[in-house]
Formats: sequence, structure tokens, C-alpha cells
Amino acid sequence: MSYQKIAVVSGASSGIGAATARHLAAAGYHVHALARRTERVEALAKEINGTAVTCDVTDDYAVSEYAATLDRVDLLVNNAGGAVGADPVATASVADWQAMYDVNVLGTLRLTKGLLPALIASGAGTVVTISSTAGLIVYEGGGGYAAAKHAQTALVETLRLELCGEPVRVVEIDPGMVKTDEFALKRFAGDAARAASVYAGVAEPLTADDIASCVTWCATLPHHVNIDRLVVRPLAQAAQHKVHRVGV
Repeated sequence: MSYQKIAVVSGASSGIGAATARHLAAAGYHVHALARRTERVEALAKEINGTAVTCDVTDDYAVSEYAATLDRVDLLVNNAGGAVGADPVATASVADWQAMYDVNVLGTLRLTKGLLPALIASGAGTVVTISSTAGLIVYEGGGGYAAAKHAQTALVETLRLELCGEPVRVVEIDPGMVKTDEFALKRFAGDAARAASVYAGVAEPLTADDIASCVTWCATLPHHVNIDRLVVRPLAQAAQHKVHRVGV
């Protein structure tokens, strides 16, 4: 009897998460699109013939309740995350740092921990975590986000060691400059001009679809092939601090 693989994608209401849900559905997965915004994930699930899941990854109870409904999962994409603010350490908001740690690090922990039994039970599970190049190198004004992403990277690396011998791959994807509708806008509390300045003069930053393609490639390789870490930047970005901009 044929079996349609099940993928769970967190942060699926917009950006990379929504794009990933679409790409995985096109690749043959039944996708559980998980996010806080019910209306958005319901519309997405209808579009891709998937399952809408209203769940906040910062809520222990909500994640546990959802995990209990599943007895098998083939792919988990930990995408929920984000940045808040760009203040220097000297004037940083503790609340902003807590919020970033809760969603990026503990959100990944909650969902991975909750779904791990089902991933193991699948006999060929895969965990893909979307971190960031900020998890590999720091920059001024990015202390809180970089700290959270460094911690997320440490979580992923530890998980890979601990699951050695189990039938579960552990993949980390670290995007550089990705232009989505909401990431920078949320980071700067709705300041559209400041959000736009991040991408000023960069003709072709990465898109959500670019990263979704990377997720799908990693997930659909033969199961004995594990992409430990995939660092992805646009051509214009040679490093975190070096970006080619035109007319700026």
C-alpha cells in the first residue's frame, strides 16, 4: 500500500514557511501548515490540499497537544523564527531578546522534541531547521538575533550527534539576505522605510522560493545522504558584512 509522506512546516503563514509548504506539496508531501494565524494557514492548506494547524511554537501546551495527534511524521521543517529590533547590546531590550530566544530556540526545541517519536517511527525521518548566517557570525546591532541563532545552531548540531544511529537526518539551512514581505518589517516594528533600507541597491536578494527549493532538495535526496549544513547567500552578498549595492 502506498503511503503519502507527511511534512510539518512551522511558521507557514507567510514567507519561507508558506513557500516551503507549497514546494513540498508539489513534491508529493501531505503538508501540515502550522502557524498562529488561523486564517492564513487555512487558506494555504486549501490551496495545497494540506492540513491547517493553528499552533504557537512558544506555547508548551499547544505544541504538546498537537504532537499527541500524530503517530507518524516523515519531515519536520523548523522554520518559525524571526528577529526583533537592532539595538546594540548596551541598550538592548531584554524582552526582545527573550522573544527571539523563545521562538527561534525553544520553539525549535518544543516542536522537535514533540515530533521526534513520530519521526523515528517513520523509519526515515528528516528534521530541517532554518537558522541563519547570523547563527555563524555576529554583527553590530544583531546581538540578540545572532545569540538566538547561534543557540539554534548548537541545538541542531547536538541533536545530530544524539540521533546518530537512529533513522532521522538532521539538516541545518543558513540563509543570508532573504527578502520576504514580513521579516524586516517585523524586525523594525512596521517601519517600512527602515525595512526597505536593508535591501537597498541589491537587485536580487534571495527569495522565499529560493530557500524552499533548498529545503525540498535536502528532504528529497536519498535518505542516506545528510546535508549537515547548507549556507545560502545571494550572489551580491559575499559575507555578512560585505554586500554589493548599486546606486546607494
